[in-house]
Amino acid sequence: MSLSKKTIKSLFQMKQDGQPISMLTAYDYTIAGIIDRAGIDMILVGDSLSNVFQGNDTTLPVSLEEMIYHTKAVMKGVKQAFVVVDMPFGSYQVNETEAIKNAITLLKATNAPAVKLEGGQTMVNTITKLVQSGIPVMGHLGLTPQSIHQLGSYEVQATLPSARETLIADAQALEKAGCFAIVLEKIPADLATSISKLLTIPVIGIGAGNGCDGQVMVINDLLGLDASFKPKFVRKYLNLNVAISEAIQLYKADVTNKHFPSAEESY
Repeated sequence: MSLSKKTIKSLFQMKQDGQPISMLTAYDYTIAGIIDRAGIDMILVGDSLSNVFQGNDTTLPVSLEEMIYHTKAVMKGVKQAFVVVDMPFGSYQVNETEAIKNAITLLKATNAPAVKLEGGQTMVNTITKLVQSGIPVMGHLGLTPQSIHQLGSYEVQATLPSARETLIADAQALEKAGCFAIVLEKIPADLATSISKLLTIPVIGIGAGNGCDGQVMVINDLLGLDASFKPKFVRKYLNLNVAISEAIQLYKADVTNKHFPSAEESY
């Protein structure tokens, strides 16, 4: 598949042309390469690796060094997609200077082109400083997993009129601050549609309905690797949990019965 390299400019043009933007997470070289060759527009090295790779209950434990490690692996497998890296919890909340320092460290170490951070109007000064420093920033509003202890649960956000108004103001503030795109997570579909129409930058939804400019999913969810994880907004395109388990059981049986390796598989 011959594809052109995605850039902020080409993503903006996709928004202008009404062409939906596809985005998936990746945490390693092999999967990143498969995603990239399939023609996905954007790849997010998400701090969700804390959950799906490290087995933590929240995204909070993952470190800047771990994000760098995984992003370096992903970048080796990507030729076409635009890669965005999550700034982990604690790497940008302290102050603007610390945020710039950590973002520069992240991008210089990995050669990734952009970062993503969570938060609305309280993050405007930080985002402005990052953008002024030449660092492309993607925003993240709605359900912000790094604030899970403050939110109290993973329920749908911005359901009350006042919260809807705040979210719209947040989105407008992030665009004004210089974000090249925004993720909206787990909010009412009609609100996400309205924000997508209101902003000139791409709006990527996850659990935010079909009216956004694009969609993002965690690759592990798409592939059905975790049988116990079944949120409403996830569509499992495969059931790899079962397929992998069956393959491993076949392997074990072949080893136990001395059917593997065969003569043809031996030297």
